[in-house]
Amino acid sequence: MKITTVILPLFLTLFMSCQTDNKEKTTATHNKTENFTSKEYPALVALFKEWRTFEKPPLLDGAPDYTNETFEKRWSKFKELQLGLQSIDTTNWPVENQVDWMIVWAEMNGYDFNHRILKPWARDPAFYKSVWAYRSDVPAHEGPTHHGTTELWTYTFPLSTEERTRFLTDLKVIVPLNNQAKKNLTGNARDLWITGIRDIQYQSVELNDLKKQASIKDDVALVSVIDEAIASTNDLVSWLQAQSKSKTGSSGIGKDNYNWYLQNVHLVPLSWDDEVMILKRELARAWTSLKLEEHRNRNLPELVDAGSLEAYSKMADEAAKSLITFLDQEEIVTVKPYFDPALREHLGEFIPKEERNFFTIGEHYDPRPLYSHFYHWFELARMDNEPHKSEIRKGPLLYNIFDSRNEGTATAVEEMFMQAGLYDDSPRTKEIVYIMIAQRAARGLGSLYAHANEMTMEEAGAIHSEYTPRGWMKTEKELLVFEQHLYLRQPGYGTSYITGKYLLENTLADYARLQELQGKSFVLKDFFDTLNGIGNIPISLVNWQITGSNNHLKIINN
Repeated sequence: MKITTVILPLFLTLFMSCQTDNKEKTTATHNKTENFTSKEYPALVALFKEWRTFEKPPLLDGAPDYTNETFEKRWSKFKELQLGLQSIDTTNWPVENQVDWMIVWAEMNGYDFNHRILKPWARDPAFYKSVWAYRSDVPAHEGPTHHGTTELWTYTFPLSTEERTRFLTDLKVIVPLNNQAKKNLTGNARDLWITGIRDIQYQSVELNDLKKQASIKDDVALVSVIDEAIASTNDLVSWLQAQSKSKTGSSGIGKDNYNWYLQNVHLVPLSWDDEVMILKRELARAWTSLKLEEHRNRNLPELVDAGSLEAYSKMADEAAKSLITFLDQEEIVTVKPYFDPALREHLGEFIPKEERNFFTIGEHYDPRPLYSHFYHWFELARMDNEPHKSEIRKGPLLYNIFDSRNEGTATAVEEMFMQAGLYDDSPRTKEIVYIMIAQRAARGLGSLYAHANEMTMEEAGAIHSEYTPRGWMKTEKELLVFEQHLYLRQPGYGTSYITGKYLLENTLADYARLQELQGKSFVLKDFFDTLNGIGNIPISLVNWQITGSNNHLKIINN
């Protein structure tokens, strides 16, 4: 595909479709047809439920079974499910129902790709990380994650009798899963292997901290299970370290595989080459905009970072109030009662200057750019408080298929809120926004070269570090390793912040153009409310549902 067929705004495509399609089709989501439910749609919902049940592997010795024998044994059933999906006739379905069909199609493609190419259970030691202390800021954990995790953040200590039973059940997965890992992990992806050891090592630290908690340390049975998990985890670390000496292979999946995965699983209508160009463009634009902003602000005082706990707490409180008030009073989006508490759970804390990483550096000057990115937490609160009516969209999509929507939106609104006036009271804060965009573009660019096997993970990290302004990625190396490791584990995730932003901007432009063609006024609040109502699905599908046109999806091989 020529780059211009994707990179040019979708205005012309939309215009042509508006001339050739009848008005009812083009405005499918804005008329009465959206209330119509095809008689075959319930069959899709039933198949989706069957698919999700199948997607969870059976148990082996109490842990999810990722052995090659079990995958092969279940393959014929998977193919039956795929054929069942293809047999559903979606002709004349409302757009929102067709979108649901495509979500299921993409998830099944994700299973197929994992089985054929990604194979995290065989290539990626971090796949076997079981203990998670925090909730992800997107609908599910970032990167491939096994089905039997212990989610500490879902527990309230001291544990009730019922919760203690659940906790023991969760923890008892660790030993048999670690034993299975030593049989399943046969891959030769050196960067994934070496860096993944760190994740398993840290699990041991988390388990040791856990058993020291006041409400646990005297529970003999619980401590015994935790000790067994610690011993098993340490044994797995030793085995991984011994095996690492023989790992010499590349960790990227290659351009062809990347393109197929990007388009057929994450439903991003771009290619590896397109993403390289977009990220290079955003990197240059962010640096240029930063320097112009610095010039404009040259006679203004520099921002002063919070130098104490009291100063940070005051700044964070004022920033949260400022953002919520701005969104409400400037009619950016309908501010729900759960927005403020969702944000306030994540205001951060004071960190001494010498210990700050990229994000906390900016956060200590003005938290609002980062809090804008925390649109994430509004979306998760919406999932909790107002789950989508569609069974297919209600929960997290599998295989991080939500990345263009959630990471793209969170990144896009940093700049959109700025352009809408959020920093009119603090022009120098705009500089932080452009630094953040540059960092996302640089790290995504590095991840692309790593997946093409043109760079090692360390070399990709050098782009990430060297092309981030002001040396903000050179202060704390753990973040650099964490991010590049994640993006190597999960193809397309590292670029989703910028490419998702690009796709969301295209969607807003297409929506505005459609409103103009229909003689309607563009209302920003209506756009964001519509976006939120559609749910956490790929931006390409959001565009389809908002505009009624799916011409931009023709690159996808469905």
